Amino acid sequence: MSVTTSGLQSKSSRSSVRHAIETISSMRFAIALLVILAIASIIGTVLTQEDPYPNYVNQFGPFWADIFRGLSLYNVYSAWWFMLILVFLVISVSLCVIRNGPKMIADMKSWKDRVREGSLRAFHHKGEYPPVPDSRAETAAKLQRLSGKMGYKFKTLETESGATLIAAKRGAMTKLGYISAHLAIVVICIGGLLDSNLPIKLQMWLFNKTPIASNEVINDIPASHRLSTSNPTFRGYAWVPEGQHVATAILNQQDGSLIQDLPFSIQLDKFIVDYYSTGMPKLFASDIVVIDHATGKRIPARVEVNKPFTYDNISIYQSSFQDGGSKLSMTAWPMSGGSTKTVPFEGAIGGTAPMSPQIIGGQGESVEFTDFRAINVENITDGNGTIDARGVGKTQTLRQAFDERLGSGAKTSRPTDLRNVGPSVQYKVRGTDGQAREFNNYMLPVDVQGQPMFLAGMRLSPNDPFRYLRIPADEQSSIKQWMNLRAALETPAMRVEAAHRFAQRSVPEANADLQNHLEESALRVLNLFAGADEAGVPAQPGATVGGFQAIAGFIDKSVPKGEQEKAAGLLLRMLEGATWDLWQISRAQNGMPEAQADAKNTQFVQSSINALSDSFLYGSPVFLQLDSFKQIQASVFQLTRAPGKKVVYLGSALLVLGIFSMFYVRERRLWFWLKDSATGGTSVLMAMSTARRTLDFEKEFAQTRDAIGAALGVKSQPAAPSASSPTSEPPPDTKSAGSHDSTR
Repeated sequence: MSVTTSGLQSKSSRSSVRHAIETISSMRFAIALLVILAIASIIGTVLTQEDPYPNYVNQFGPFWADIFRGLSLYNVYSAWWFMLILVFLVISVSLCVIRNGPKMIADMKSWKDRVREGSLRAFHHKGEYPPVPDSRAETAAKLQRLSGKMGYKFKTLETESGATLIAAKRGAMTKLGYISAHLAIVVICIGGLLDSNLPIKLQMWLFNKTPIASNEVINDIPASHRLSTSNPTFRGYAWVPEGQHVATAILNQQDGSLIQDLPFSIQLDKFIVDYYSTGMPKLFASDIVVIDHATGKRIPARVEVNKPFTYDNISIYQSSFQDGGSKLSMTAWPMSGGSTKTVPFEGAIGGTAPMSPQIIGGQGESVEFTDFRAINVENITDGNGTIDARGVGKTQTLRQAFDERLGSGAKTSRPTDLRNVGPSVQYKVRGTDGQAREFNNYMLPVDVQGQPMFLAGMRLSPNDPFRYLRIPADEQSSIKQWMNLRAALETPAMRVEAAHRFAQRSVPEANADLQNHLEESALRVLNLFAGADEAGVPAQPGATVGGFQAIAGFIDKSVPKGEQEKAAGLLLRMLEGATWDLWQISRAQNGMPEAQADAKNTQFVQSSINALSDSFLYGSPVFLQLDSFKQIQASVFQLTRAPGKKVVYLGSALLVLGIFSMFYVRERRLWFWLKDSATGGTSVLMAMSTARRTLDFEKEFAQTRDAIGAALGVKSQPAAPSASSPTSEPPPDTKSAGSHDSTR
């Protein structure tokens, strides 16, 4: 099927040019482009855009990650093929408007007055009335008044056959709806291109602008990596700590970043965050000062989420917030050896501090401080609904899940067990081989099943969740007694003394052989748990670690299968009893009185044993306990210069106007053919047409026909078909231009 149009035609003598214009301006070509854009938009919505490339490798694997990157699916809306489709869509729709717009406007202005009586009788919607006694002029005047009341504009003329023709029209402005809807697509696409990456790509192609991939001081970056303040459109980010200012924005590109110079500086006076009663944040805001470089004028403003501040056609949005280099004061506790000596340790978020050999246990590692949070709202219930710092969600039935979300508007599915567990610091300990472990330590103890515990998280990879070492807090809400107990466990002489005391306390002196046997067994358990051999010598690096893992390995090798469970229970009771005495020795060595054997202290020892076992997997020579901090916040602003925004608004208004006109404004044409009757008076023939026949039009035609009869004082009767025009279709010159399929 060939593509045809009813508007302006190409005058090119080359058929290939004419065919190309016909194809590009056709409805099928435009719909194909819109479908491709819709599919691309779905991909851009589902697939996270502009993430670091390693994230996509982890998600899809290296094979598909490379294919998706080659197709630019990670930045769909700035991909060259996406912008090319927009350009072709603009050309296609523009050609359609240029070719068919003049025809529609001419059709809208036309009165369709070149009709004959036979043509009107060929209409499907027509009516003929018996001769009325009034003259033709009087009858025409009545019909003109009636047409005006029904909202029609009309034109009266005398035909060559001596009859009077009244041509009336209503809703002809619907043609503008077609034009407006098509123009809206063009305007919106142009606005999208103005705000897209296309202007920046053009600068990169024409002016040799290249992204920078290395870390350099912004002031030292050369002009080849910078965009001027006159750049017409951009969308970048600026990171501003409290008390500091920036005059540039970072524009992320696929292979690096471009530096966008701003005509002003942004100074962050204070970052403000407000919280709900549950501890969840409800307000992020930044008090800023915009300093104009040209005039030096200082303009204070507040930027909130969804409430940007605009200056010099650049909008400043509150995007997110980060730590701006908070100052941290910590205590470094040894995690190996028998020493309990601590040293102060200072750091700042974003900085690095060396862990020299003089620092306890240091082997040349460095500490990289990555994040600090003054408030941490966590879900601290386990699967049974009891408090547990692991953050495992509470299980519920399907009915309970629905009940949380249905019914009263006062209900909420928000967990009611959210708690602020206090400040935390996140850092990495990087060894001399370049490998690093990440740690997340909380400053204050957290209530875990009725017992306060310090949480120390560890993970090997950023993609892994933190696994927490839970250190029980002592009566002074510190970790000092646990650290002293850990050092005592690492000291062979103290293990020997603890085993001796445990044997004396458990077996009467009269049974010396049993007492000696119990002492030897208790010492063996303590040595295994401490990661030492049976002689009490610490294991060499790479050997089996201590804790429950070492005891389980000993049982598996030394005890028959049928007796392993009984042996495990006996050894664990022995370990708990010997650890109690080890704790008493540690307390006495540090000038503390002997602890009473009550439920609280017993629980402390049990939790300490669990923490000591987990400490062998902690993987750091030191534990950094946060003592105090000076928080410095930083705001992340999104800076946007979007000249196409107003263009898109205009296109949206045109689209609404066009769709409203197309769907709710219906064009109707009405004709009256008046001629003198042979029997005297005036005979009247009426015909009516519309671009779209609907049930509403059928009713309107019947009402109009009856209203005309009432005005004339007669009833309509079926009109006789014309002998020269036996068909029921109207002649070509009376069709509405909107009925042409090629005009979209």
